[in-house]
Amino acid sequence: MRHGKSLWEYGVSDKDRPLKERGINDAHLVSKKFLESKVPVDLAFSSPANRALHTSMIFVRNTGFPLEKFQIIEDLYDFSGKSVGDFVRSLDDAIGTIAIFGHNYAFTTLANTWGDQYIDNVPTAGLVQIQFKETKWSKISKGTTSQVIFPKHLKQ
Repeated sequence: MRHGKSLWEYGVSDKDRPLKERGINDAHLVSKKFLESKVPVDLAFSSPANRALHTSMIFVRNTGFPLEKFQIIEDLYDFSGKSVGDFVRSLDDAIGTIAIFGHNYAFTTLANTWGDQYIDNVPTAGLVQIQFKETKWSKISKGTTSQVIFPKHLKQ
């Protein structure tokens, strides 16, 4: 899931930028919609950037995800997708399903690299779920884009 819409007004560092009210609302919409799919998540990881952390905490609370299975990972503060990809490929094979929270262009790049559905841009608070046939994280390649939840699809 990409972080929600952030606020640029405070003149803080990139890592410290907060979410806008719209970003908060969109993160609630998307996480509640994801909960309806009843996908079991084993572990969740977030970039240390404030906007990604805030988005992930909204997701954790709305889905009832246990906080002890959540980690902040410096390598997820990535915009190219290389560090995120390397992190995912390094995961323990005993882990089944993960949720990651981070940034573009990394998430759009990985959604298109790993998924089978072209996505022009993963918007803020956008969630893309990809399923892989491989049983080893180090071997993942092309998977199936099984769910795409974008805030604009949920608003009336």
